[in-house]
Amino acid sequence: MMEPSTELLEVAKQFASDVIAPNAEHWERLGRVPYDVFESAGEAGLCGLMVPTALGGRGAGIEGMAAAMEALAGACMNTAFALIVHNNLAGFIAANGTAAHHERYLEAMLTGRRIGAFLLTEPGAGSDAQAIETVAERDGDDWILSGDKAWISNTTSADILSVYVQTAPGSGAKGIAAFLVDADLDGIVRSDGYELMRGHALGTGAFRFDGCRVANDRMILAPGEAFRGAMAGINTARIAVAAMCCGVLRESLAVSVRYAETRAAFGQSTLEFQGLNWMLAEVATNLEAARGLTRAAIEAATNDADTTLAAAHAKKFATRVAFDGIAECMQAMGAAGYRAEYPLARHLASAKMAQFLDGTTQIQNVVIARTLRTHYAAAATIGQA
Repeated sequence: MMEPSTELLEVAKQFASDVIAPNAEHWERLGRVPYDVFESAGEAGLCGLMVPTALGGRGAGIEGMAAAMEALAGACMNTAFALIVHNNLAGFIAANGTAAHHERYLEAMLTGRRIGAFLLTEPGAGSDAQAIETVAERDGDDWILSGDKAWISNTTSADILSVYVQTAPGSGAKGIAAFLVDADLDGIVRSDGYELMRGHALGTGAFRFDGCRVANDRMILAPGEAFRGAMAGINTARIAVAAMCCGVLRESLAVSVRYAETRAAFGQSTLEFQGLNWMLAEVATNLEAARGLTRAAIEAATNDADTTLAAAHAKKFATRVAFDGIAECMQAMGAAGYRAEYPLARHLASAKMAQFLDGTTQIQNVVIARTLRTHYAAAATIGQA
């Protein structure tokens, strides 16, 4: 991973060690990351990673964000993802919002007093984001929002919502606009968090909009702009997911190596058995490859190159090797790897969840497959007719 400032990385590592790691299992049972944890993250400067320093943020950029998220995810990916959703919305408001939006939302978000969520996915529109059916109808100086949003991270805690709606049904991406909506408005129904295999700290759930009236000045991206903005945000999120998968895999590998060093069998450390240490060596190689692809995606984003393709490669590979590698780390520890005193089972569930976040593995394949002719067949130097 490309490294951020030493100070930021140390802050992230300290926060992961002191705040997240001791409480991750409790937050899993609670079903959300508590409000005061966001405030603690704000005090540590971890709520404005993508917000320029001129607006009170860290100004860390995508490079610093990814490295910080890798460090935080080593303690708990669910908590790290809750924070990155919040961070990305703060950065989105900083980049696209008006001075009034900045004044209304940014300070509270940077301090962690208000928590953000990104509302794009719907019960019938996941991978095909252009097919959203939540509508916004103009009514004088206001808009009336109606529809359902699903699979929303931070549902249980968020009070600032970026809501993507269709203003001209049948127009596809051209009619999609984005609003900043306060979650306490009339006409908004917040669900409880979903019952999942694991990952409850992320507070994933749903919102329903039933004739919710929103002022026109809360529109942050107009029709024709919002869909492109959402896709750009998803590319950033995919890079963050890849970085977080590197974090959970790195921590799982460290735990299994430490365990194998001290576990004796047949008169020697289990780490000395070739079958086991080769298995972990494969995990280490895949970890470094995932970090390399994530670094390439960060460089693409930094240099305004083809971020969509690079992010797809990184997200697809990192989620796969994290899930497979954590399972191998658990196996290397024997039955101990399944015990709750170790974080590997929680990390394994998080890695599986990551295969759905911000576009499934199959969607990454769609993105990559579209480039096969231009990136590979067109570059062939042999076998040409």
